[in-house]
Formats: sequence, C-alpha cells, structure tokens
Amino acid sequence: MKALAGQFYERDPEVVARDLLGKSLIRRLREAVLEGVLVETEAYFGLEDPASRAYRGRKTYNRSMWGEPGRVFIYNVHKYWMFNVVAHKPGRIGAVLIRAVEPIRGLEIMERNRKVKDIFGLTSGPGRLTEAFGIDKSLNESDLTVGEGEVLILDNKMKFEIGTSHRIGVKRDLHRKLRFFIEGSKFVSR
Repeated sequence: MKALAGQFYERDPEVVARDLLGKSLIRRLREAVLEGVLVETEAYFGLEDPASRAYRGRKTYNRSMWGEPGRVFIYNVHKYWMFNVVAHKPGRIGAVLIRAVEPIRGLEIMERNRKVKDIFGLTSGPGRLTEAFGIDKSLNESDLTVGEGEVLILDNKMKFEIGTSHRIGVKRDLHRKLRFFIEGSKFVSR
C-alpha cells in the first residue's frame, strides 16, 4: 500500500468522498501506528454550499479549503476536532469530512484515548474518530501525499456497496446526497 498521490485529491469533492471509502487512514502517534479503514465521508464545496465552512468566504480558520488538494483541514465543533481532506479541481474550493473508520490497528491506544471499550463506538463519528486517533489542530495543513507524515491515507483494494444520504447535522444542505458510507458497516455513525 502507498499514499494516495496529489492527483487523487484534485477532483470534485463528491468523487473524492466516494473514492476514499475503503482506503486506510494511518496515524503515527509517538511509538505507535493507528490504522482504520474509511467507512463514511461527506463532501463539501465552496461558496455555493450553505453547509460548507467556506460558505461565508475565506477566513483564517478555513483558508485550507482554498489550498492545495491532499492537505489536511482541521476545525473545531463543540470541543471536537473535525478531520477533513482538501479536495477540489484546480481553482475551486472543497474538502471531504472523514466521518468514521473501522479500527484495524492500535485499538488499545484508541480505547485509552477515548476511554471507551465498545469497538463500534470507538471511531463511529468525526469527533470520536479524531479523539481516538489523537488528531488535533497541530496536524492542520499536513500533506497526506508524503509517505513519512504523521497522518496519511493509503490506497487499499476492497469491494463493497456504497450507500448515500444527506449530510448529518447540517441546518442547510444542498439537494444532492453528499454523505457516503460502506453499506452494512457496523462502524458507520448513526
């Protein structure tokens, strides 16, 4: 397995959100390596998307969405960090929220970080995921395309069916279904 190249992220956020499913999220945390398979994502666009962090224009906290695809974009909601991947075509704005992973490696550390023993509640939700993986603002703008980073996403060949719905927890949404998940996964949030 190898890190996804920058070109993978230089596409429409909706396409990237779908294609991230089944890939492996790796977090190098001090002496350990944590790993999870991405099972749930949401696509966000720029100024035309009322649920997007970019909707009200470019600010200090959201400037990453305008930046180079393949970088990490992290912001805070209700005391939890949200882990996003910058994804958009050249000259556009966008990101993909990583909502849930199936934990694969480093479960003991994830359980300690979250103070939870229930494997199905460990990383099923964006705040739970970042807490379990020790992801915080310090990783903002990290490059996911280099193999030696603290956080990266690796290619992984899996077969599965993709489910869709409207995004979760947004007050104003687009008419399209922009939440994607692996059908039947017990690790998907809600």
